[in-house]
Amino acid sequence: MSSATLGHPVPPPPTATAAPPKPRRARLWWAALAAVAAVAAAVPIATTPASAESNGGVRVMPLGDSITDGFNVPGGYRIELWQRFTSGGYRIDFVGSQFNGPSSLGDHDHQGHSGWTIAQIDANVVNWLRATNPRTVLLHIGTNDMYGDTSGAPARLATLVDRITNTAPNADVFVATIIPKSGADNQVRGYNAAIPGIVQSRAAAGKRVHLVDMYRALTLSDLADGVHPNATGYRKMAVAWYDALRLVPGSIGGDTPPTTAPPTTAPPTTAPPTTPPPSGGCRVAYTVNAWGNGLTASVSVTNTGSTPVNGWALGFTLPSGQTITSGWNASYSPSSGAVTARNVSYNSTIAANTSVDIGFQATHTGNAGRPSAFTLNGTACAVA
Repeated sequence: MSSATLGHPVPPPPTATAAPPKPRRARLWWAALAAVAAVAAAVPIATTPASAESNGGVRVMPLGDSITDGFNVPGGYRIELWQRFTSGGYRIDFVGSQFNGPSSLGDHDHQGHSGWTIAQIDANVVNWLRATNPRTVLLHIGTNDMYGDTSGAPARLATLVDRITNTAPNADVFVATIIPKSGADNQVRGYNAAIPGIVQSRAAAGKRVHLVDMYRALTLSDLADGVHPNATGYRKMAVAWYDALRLVPGSIGGDTPPTTAPPTTAPPTTAPPTTPPPSGGCRVAYTVNAWGNGLTASVSVTNTGSTPVNGWALGFTLPSGQTITSGWNASYSPSSGAVTARNVSYNSTIAANTSVDIGFQATHTGNAGRPSAFTLNGTACAVA
């Protein structure tokens, strides 16, 4: 700060000889200057850039609290998610008023706010949406609401989702269950249990809302401090987001990623599993919750054999008129007709006499029925 700024002359520097006492006004000026310097030293430098990064791609807003910001690992899940977009041939423009992360994250914009609750996000989200006009919103919020009385958290989330869809009706909104939290599992489970109903009722009303089961993607061992993920946990979050996004046409720029050079040989119709089907067989429990022209399917796949399955593919045929719009704990291809659900990175093994739970959301044109048969790695399963 220059002397011209404050309108006072700068006193000469002290010398080895005694200087006469400073006038009272000069002493006050020096004290004020020292106070300003102390305050400036205490204020962190803002990380928001003068202008947002943009590459003209599909605008995606990562929205939430410190887990979106990337506490412990600056950039958080956005690092791996960006890299998957890049390797998959998608051109994505992260949007938001915040900015952080390493150089390996090609776009640092986001809308994550450390310590914020659902209500705080809700109070600001309209302005953020109007400023950035996202095509897709990734919402993970509620961890900071898991203190004290948590009973009102689902209602607050429902209000927030409605505000987002009313402000940005053409955006696809991916609503995640929150990740595990040490010492608060009952609260987290209770809150997460309400989220599928919030999503289903909005989807039934024609809103472009999709569920992402983030809770099952991580365990407590994936947390750095009992609340925030470590690097492995953030990578698992990225995989869950990426798998969900790829199931919703247009949410990241198209039904399928752009292709490069064609393969020299035709690919196999299904990816070969790393182990044969279980010797003792398999069992599938399939539950449908339908409304209007939508439904959700919860699928439990049990390995009834005596050896683990490492790498699995569940085959089934959807009834005519059903189309998968989003899913969790598996990747689904294609979205209708004869579908194959394949494991994702965190649930590739089904140990003997254990199960893996997957599911999806779908639209239908009047037939909300269930598939009649299932195969696990090519072998027919019993239907529970």
